[in-house]
Amino acid sequence: MSKAIDDLKRDHEAILSALRILDQITIEIGKGSQPVRLDLVNFVNFLKEFADKCHHGKEEGLLFPALTQAGIPERGGPVGVMLSEHILGRDLIRKMEDVLGNTLDYKKFALAAMEYVSLLQSHIEKENNVLFPMAEKTLDAARLESLYKSFEEHEEKVIGHGRHEELHGMLRELKSKYLR
Repeated sequence: MSKAIDDLKRDHEAILSALRILDQITIEIGKGSQPVRLDLVNFVNFLKEFADKCHHGKEEGLLFPALTQAGIPERGGPVGVMLSEHILGRDLIRKMEDVLGNTLDYKKFALAAMEYVSLLQSHIEKENNVLFPMAEKTLDAARLESLYKSFEEHEEKVIGHGRHEELHGMLRELKSKYLR
């Protein structure tokens, strides 16, 4: 496996870990628990910054254009599906964020969160099992290496030096709190 695809898959592992936490939070809300608002705010910020801005940014700004330049159509194929799912994910993040910004309605938060978890789990499965193998077959080794370097530059530019580790630290804290 190329370093570029390995990098994206490592991001997926972190996102899947976050989704397990979010799923547990929704279960607790369903049982009548009211998680700390700041935890939910931090969680939504993690999704916005790491999953969307950083990870989806690598895909939308770098991987998907490389695939379309190599002949994979943007519309009507896997790239188009992934792009539309990124948009749906952003809408669900906004729903969660809106609920947190107003009078906190835990049930509304949980509904948007459950929909997000379901969407992203399916999305990641499609990328890992369809899109990424397609990328490795379609793009040559030099292009994949160039993408990996561009991913590192993107991460540094978009979230800044050391922020990746901070986000993972926050995720570990939330994991210890909600996944006992």
